[in-house]
Amino acid sequence: MERSIELRACALQCLLETDPAAKADGVAAMARAQAQGAVRIDGTASLCPAGAVPGRPARPELVPPRLVGRRSMVTVEGRAMLVHALAHIEFNAINLALDAVWRFPCMPDDYYTDWLRVAHEESLHFLMLDAHLATLGYRYGDFTGHDSLWEMVGKTSGDVLARMALVPRTMEARGLDAIPPLRAKLAQAGDAAAAAILDRLLADEVGHVEIGNRWYFHLCAERGLDPLPTYDELTVRYKAPVLKGPFNLEARRRAGFSEAELQRLI
Repeated sequence: MERSIELRACALQCLLETDPAAKADGVAAMARAQAQGAVRIDGTASLCPAGAVPGRPARPELVPPRLVGRRSMVTVEGRAMLVHALAHIEFNAINLALDAVWRFPCMPDDYYTDWLRVAHEESLHFLMLDAHLATLGYRYGDFTGHDSLWEMVGKTSGDVLARMALVPRTMEARGLDAIPPLRAKLAQAGDAAAAAILDRLLADEVGHVEIGNRWYFHLCAERGLDPLPTYDELTVRYKAPVLKGPFNLEARRRAGFSEAELQRLI
């Protein structure tokens, strides 16, 4: 059995790692330690980053979302740009899960292990997309990316309730709506391998959003808050993106959104 590690401190160390492959390796090591019972959780520890958060490679260059290039799916370059955009989202998702582990003290142990699971699955997603990108003749960093997901992580760094409301339940939940049409485009273009990766992403992302929903409702109950008006207030306070359809209502239902919330999307 591996020597016991403290999960929150290790998550912060991993978050600071700039090399994507090394970051994924570090997350895998934490997941192995958790599976072997070699993880300790100090929920009261006061942690301070020793470097820039999050750690990222020098590339891709980050630009406003409107400046991220797009190409036709009928070209290899076009498919590569889409796969790269997805890989960039998954790399950022590793970071947001690690940030959820280290940043917020005094949560139940299950909260920290839930977000370790998310970090591990997101790292596997990134590695799958990065490997497929290589088959198309490109590497992660060859195209531009945007930083919208991490910007919301930064905005909500002072309150775990806001983080659960606006990152998994809002930003990541948009992936439940977006993945099926992207998968259809890749399949139509003849990229069966990429389409299969998106099937895996959708299945796992339902679970990730469910974790966000579960902890959001837990925190609302703990603070005596009504979840729906509280969510509305948080979206205004933190200037969250306005939700736009079409919505994958079945995936959202499996991810733990209440029927009252789903009715508001129809």
